[in-house]
Amino acid sequence: MARLLFQEDSYLKEAEAAVTKIDGNKVFLDSTIFHPGPSGGLDTDKGWLVLPNGDKVEVVQAVEEAGDVAHVLSRTVELKPGDKVKCILDWERRHKMMRLHTASHVLASILYNRYGALVTGGHIQPDEAKDDFDLSNVEDWKTAFQQAVDETNTVLKKCIEVKVYWLSREEALKIPGIVKLAGRLPPSVEKLRIVEIPGIDIQADGGPHVKNTCEVGEIVLKKLESKGAKRKRIYYSLKE
Repeated sequence: MARLLFQEDSYLKEAEAAVTKIDGNKVFLDSTIFHPGPSGGLDTDKGWLVLPNGDKVEVVQAVEEAGDVAHVLSRTVELKPGDKVKCILDWERRHKMMRLHTASHVLASILYNRYGALVTGGHIQPDEAKDDFDLSNVEDWKTAFQQAVDETNTVLKKCIEVKVYWLSREEALKIPGIVKLAGRLPPSVEKLRIVEIPGIDIQADGGPHVKNTCEVGEIVLKKLESKGAKRKRIYYSLKE
């Protein structure tokens, strides 16, 4: 399985890696800066691989496959296990998703603390995020969302450092609210990656985030939808 470099440093834009396996236009590496989508609700990272001969080939998708990360290329290439390649991230795409991802944690924490609302679905793309919440105990759920967005922006402007660290599974699951996904516990692994916005939110999370909340800027509410009693959906984007 590839070492997930993006979990160690979300700001790595380039890195060298060795090929471990080839399957058609899918390349597997011993380490990767590409976050696979839709893992953790984030869309796929994209970018390029620079081959040993200097050719630059587009990575159109990164996906989880059998516990590993498959880098789906725009075409098949001549590679073999052991070959060294250079990974280059589409940084503008990634950075937008990082900003929205951190904002989503703040929004989820506000709705959880106010209403006990759990996340029942969601997806983050570079230009828009959507999240589903169980707000079945809230009569005026649209106003609840509007107020939560306003409060999220207030929090983001406080420039709070976003901390990333690892805890044992046993220790992590003792923390109230560490899991905000309805009906889902983190994978059965010995250690969990924790993303903490001190005084605001703490969650088990495997995806990339910004280092400070003020890096997000502001979010803008775009649309609200009801997808059922336990699925009230909010769409939001980054303020230009």
